[in-house]
Amino acid sequence: MNIGDTTIASNDNKNNKNQPIINERIRAKEVRLIDQNGENKGIVQTSKALQMAYDSDLDLVLINPNQEPPVAKILNYGKYKYEQEKRAKEAKKKQHTVDLKEIKIRYKIDTHDYQVRIKSIEKFISQGNKVKIAVMLRGREMQHSNLAFELINKFLKDLENMPVTIEKKPQMEGRNVTLYIAPHNS
Repeated sequence: MNIGDTTIASNDNKNNKNQPIINERIRAKEVRLIDQNGENKGIVQTSKALQMAYDSDLDLVLINPNQEPPVAKILNYGKYKYEQEKRAKEAKKKQHTVDLKEIKIRYKIDTHDYQVRIKSIEKFISQGNKVKIAVMLRGREMQHSNLAFELINKFLKDLENMPVTIEKKPQMEGRNVTLYIAPHNS
C-alpha cells in the first residue's frame, strides 16, 4: 500500500466514524464469524470469512471490533445500514426535547384571563415543558412590585395540585417579576 492510499483511507475514516468496517477494510488476521443465518462459526481466518461472504453475494461486516478476536457477521450491508437508520429515526421520534414556554402577564389581569393562563401552564407542564411566568411592570407600576409577587404566589397556590417543581423562586428580573417552574420528573 502506498502513501496515497493511506491518506484516502484515513479521510474515509474521518468522514465515516460511525460506519462499521466492512470487507477488505477489516485488518484483523482472524475474526469470530457469525454467518447470514445467525450461526456462530467460531474463529475463522479473515480471508476465509471474506470468501464465504463473497460466495453468498453478501458483505463481511465488523460488528464488534473491540473484542479479541473481533466479531464479524456475514450480511447484506445495504439492508443492515437501512435498518440502523430506521432504528435511529424511531429513537429520535420518541425523544422529547424540553422547551421553555413563557407566559407574560400584567399584575392587573382579569379573572378569566388568569384562568386561561392557568390552563396554558397546566398544558405546558403536562407536555413536559418548563414554564417561565413573567409579570410585567411598566412605568409607575414598579412601585407596586409587591402586587406582582402576590400574583406569582397566587399562581403557585393554584398550581399546587400539579406535579411541578420550582426551578427559580419569584424574583425581580429588570422590570419583570419571574418564576420558573418545571414538571416534577425533570
